[in-house]
Amino acid sequence: MTTILSIQSSVAYGHVGNSAATFPLMRLGVEVWPVITVHFSNHTGYGAWRGPMLTPADVAEVITGIDERGVLGRADAVLSGYQGAAEMGAQVLAAVELVKQRNPKAIYCCDPVIGDVGRGIYVRPGIPEFMRDEVVPKADLVTPNHFELDFLTGRTTRTLDEVLAAAAALRATGPKLVLVTSAVLDGGPADSVAMIAASDQGAWLVRTPLLERNFTGSGDLTAALFLAHYLATDDPGAALGATADAVYSLLRATAEAGSSELLLAPAQDRLVHPDHHFDVERVR
Repeated sequence: MTTILSIQSSVAYGHVGNSAATFPLMRLGVEVWPVITVHFSNHTGYGAWRGPMLTPADVAEVITGIDERGVLGRADAVLSGYQGAAEMGAQVLAAVELVKQRNPKAIYCCDPVIGDVGRGIYVRPGIPEFMRDEVVPKADLVTPNHFELDFLTGRTTRTLDEVLAAAAALRATGPKLVLVTSAVLDGGPADSVAMIAASDQGAWLVRTPLLERNFTGSGDLTAALFLAHYLATDDPGAALGATADAVYSLLRATAEAGSSELLLAPAQDRLVHPDHHFDVERVR
C-alpha cells in the first residue's frame, strides 16, 4: 500500500493543506499520515481566523513518535505545502532526511507555495528565497504554479518552449520531476489552462477548460493527486492525465454548485471516476 507522510496546515472549515490532501489521497487508496503545522478555524483568505500555530518542535515530536512505532520506513513519500517560516521549513527537511534514512527509495514532493499570478508573493518575507535556495534543491518532485516557476528560476515565461526551458533549469538545481500547474501559454487557446510535467525522460502537456474563478486549496489537491498517481505508475504522463481529469472534474462540480469551498465529500466519486477526460500530449 502506498503511504505518504503529509506535513501541511489543517483547517476545521474548508479544504486547504492537509484538509485538501488527506481525504482525496485516502479515497484513492493511499495511506496518509497527516502531520499538521497549524490548526486554524478556516483558511486565511477569509481575512479572519482562529486557532493555534504549531512550532517546529511540535512537528518534530509527532514525527519522532511515528518513528518510535518503527513504521517510518513504510513511507513512500513526504509531501509538504505552505511553510510559514524558515524554521518550519528546516523541520520539514529534517523529516525528509529521516524518512530517507529509514527508506532510501522514498521521495520528497514539495509544493513550493510562494504566490500566484494576480496576487504576487503572499508568503512572509524570506520564505520565497528559503524555498528557492534550501527546500526545492532537496526535493525529488516540485509542483510550482506558473508564477512560482518564474520566481524559482528568475525567468519570465510565456511560451511552451520557455516553460520547458525553465523547468529544465529548475531540475538542474535538484528535483528530478517538475509539475507546472495553472500555466497560461501564448499561442494556446484563450479559454484553457495547461499543466506540464517535465523530467529527464520527456515532457507532457494537458489542457483543461478555464474556469472563471479561483479555487482555494486546488493547488494542494493537485500536488497530492499527482504524487499519488506518480507513485502508482512511475509515469509522469499518465500521472498528469489522471490528475487533470480528477482535479477538473472536482473543480467543475464545485463551480456548478456555487460552493466557496472544494466539494471533496459530495463530489468524491469524481476523484476516482472523473466525468471529464483530457488527452495528454507529449511535447518533448
